[in-house]
Amino acid sequence: MQNVINEMNINFFSRSYNEAFARAVVSAFVAQLDPTIDELADIKTAVSEAVTNCIVHGYKNGIGKIYITSKIFSNGKILIKIKDKGCGIDNVEQAMEPLFTTGGSERSGLGFAVMQSFMDKIKVNSKLGKGTTVTLEKFIIRRQVGNE
Repeated sequence: MQNVINEMNINFFSRSYNEAFARAVVSAFVAQLDPTIDELADIKTAVSEAVTNCIVHGYKNGIGKIYITSKIFSNGKILIKIKDKGCGIDNVEQAMEPLFTTGGSERSGLGFAVMQSFMDKIKVNSKLGKGTTVTLEKFIIRRQVGNE
């Protein structure tokens, strides 16, 4: 088991303009591992997709809070949990299928597929009426981090 060397927690309302805020905060936190521009872009895109899902699907009938926890481990692993306390997902497996959406014709249904393509691992836990947590993992391996 690797040690957590840094952690941050934020929460904010599920308003569309906060998607850019979430992306910026997580990327600033991850920057301490000195990722490549491509790695940072991948993380920002995955965070954007997860936060957008909270806004569009989790809280589709109103405004709620989105919670993000990010951890950096000594082996260069980044763990990002994005959580809402919204409506939840009825069938996670179906929701993760490319092109499946409950968001109407203006949504592409590619959010989870995008997250999977840009991160090393993605996990989705959801309970109807309780909310959804998306866990994203990525390794930035060029720099092993010690106790600084």
